[in-house]
Amino acid sequence: MKLVLAGDSAGKPLIDIIAAHLARRPDVTLVDMSKREDGVSEPYAFMIERAAQAILDGRAERGIFCCGTGIGVSISANKIPGIRAALTHDTYSAERAAKSNNAQVITMGARVIGPELAKTIVDTFLASSFDPNGPSSGNVGAIDDLDQRTRKAG
Repeated sequence: MKLVLAGDSAGKPLIDIIAAHLARRPDVTLVDMSKREDGVSEPYAFMIERAAQAILDGRAERGIFCCGTGIGVSISANKIPGIRAALTHDTYSAERAAKSNNAQVITMGARVIGPELAKTIVDTFLASSFDPNGPSSGNVGAIDDLDQRTRKAG
């Protein structure tokens, strides 16, 4: 599985811990988009746009984004048409993000949860998948319809 990671100055230390945890898995390829190629600092909304675009372009299947609370990166990701991001701070929400909402992205707050819980949340998210014929398929279809209807031209 190809994963894109992104974290702002508050979230990057947690992203690094998650990356080290996932690097042990031969089935995972990681791309960290926390920094611009030129190293210039930027608002996290731009970083998240770049990382989300990697998912939409097929360069990654899922993403894990972190900031201090997880809220800002979640809001930013959900502004990208076609992206479904879920703020997760426990394993149940991580599982349901994938299974019930077909989220491609989970977000976490580095100032909210510790590293061991974050690793468990990531493992749970990656082990979970959406069933397109399951009981949540109608809700996800409606989310996709809403996304299509409200996209701005251009």
